[in-house]
Amino acid sequence: MRYVNSDRYESRRRLTKAEAKARTRELLLDAAAHTFAQKGFAGASVDEIAEAAGYTVGALYSNFGSKERLFVELMRSRAGDRISEAIQIMNDEAGDGRRLRALGQLLVNIADKDLDFAPLEAEFWLYAVRHREAMKELAPPRPQHDALRPVIENALRRRGRDQEVSADAVSTVVRALFQGLVRQRRINPDSVPEELFGQALYWLFTGIGANGSRGAPAGAPEPLE
Repeated sequence: MRYVNSDRYESRRRLTKAEAKARTRELLLDAAAHTFAQKGFAGASVDEIAEAAGYTVGALYSNFGSKERLFVELMRSRAGDRISEAIQIMNDEAGDGRRLRALGQLLVNIADKDLDFAPLEAEFWLYAVRHREAMKELAPPRPQHDALRPVIENALRRRGRDQEVSADAVSTVVRALFQGLVRQRRINPDSVPEELFGQALYWLFTGIGANGSRGAPAGAPEPLE
């Protein structure tokens, strides 16, 4: 299946150089999404991806450098879309209850509908475990991390907890919680109802500062009794 046609070629000739490059990357990512979903990370070849996008293998390498890098960019693009939607929900002027319900619905939608990338995420994780140099590629890029931090800071500030813990630490926990619940819902949907993520966030933020954590170093864990 090819992802370009004569109309797209015509429109691309009218683009600036920067726009044309961005369009090339977009088409290669679209083709990669389809090819990886069909054949997996290991089974998909750069030749197939390039052909599906209507470009040469050289164009793929000049834009991404490798199949691994292309896959990482694809996964980061999906993750960036999720983070943007979550940030929009958390910045909503609605009350906490409505925001938490919307976040729960977002998690359910990803777990139940974004099924093509569930096995790919797992497959690339295994690849990275076996190829340690690829592990660093799994870390979220700084722009995504920085975009989430002020939202977490605002949530902590509203609860008077912003001086007690690090927003970066809380962001890490929120990410891990979201990813873990998505996977658990895919395994057993009944164990992760729509409202669970919102409830878990409520437990997290109301628990911060409990049990005498005031005055503890920002982000420091409490010692076990």
